[in-house]
Amino acid sequence: MLNFRFRRKTVSASPSVGKMRVYAVGDIHGRLDLFNQLLDEIARDDAGRTPMRAQLVLLGDLVDRGPSSAQMVERAMGLTEFDDAVHFIKGNHEEVFVAAARGDVRAAGLLRRIGGVETLASYGLDAELCAVMTDSELVRWMLAHVPREHVDFLDGFDDMLPVGDYLFVHAGIRPRVPLESQTPEDLRWIRRDFLGHKGDHGCVIIHGHSISTEIDEQSNRIGIDTGAWRTDKLTAIGLEGSERWFLQT
Repeated sequence: MLNFRFRRKTVSASPSVGKMRVYAVGDIHGRLDLFNQLLDEIARDDAGRTPMRAQLVLLGDLVDRGPSSAQMVERAMGLTEFDDAVHFIKGNHEEVFVAAARGDVRAAGLLRRIGGVETLASYGLDAELCAVMTDSELVRWMLAHVPREHVDFLDGFDDMLPVGDYLFVHAGIRPRVPLESQTPEDLRWIRRDFLGHKGDHGCVIIHGHSISTEIDEQSNRIGIDTGAWRTDKLTAIGLEGSERWFLQT
């Protein structure tokens, strides 16, 4: 049984989301246990502040690596049934999973290498059987066993979400390229060119994708992927006006 300890950190910041409250959660990767715990903490944090309808943003990579991807997708789908203030950003793991689930054999091979074996196990495929299946056999299994509503749901995620002076995206953006010209590949996969850029993007980028042991808070971006699937530390950022704070398991 895991013991969860939540930490809060409040810092001043000049960028603003305007007259609203936003919580964004980093890469979950099949850790439904941590996500449920963090949602409870977000609810407590929200209840302790001035009454205001909060927006929730999940930054992508709900699936792979952790043990409960299928259950995490069900949980995310359930959130949308009762609240339209939940936003989903598509990550590179959603991209690969959707492609394989729709019959792309090459994507199936990549899915194995990036934690898809655990995802398929959550849908009922034995890991030992998965290891001896060809990529073509794996695709056929996914076509037969992965619910189409899961695939359509993940494929419908947004590429990015601008809110005030912030932009929520999975991996980052290509520096010096206008937002309307950004490619899905960069938004879901970019690392070095984005992480190493120190210049102004015209907004503060809130992103996941690149794991850091602590919150990666820079002047032009904030990375909140703290490797939940292997560290037990799932991170959320809270924003209201120009205030900024963090919640963690």
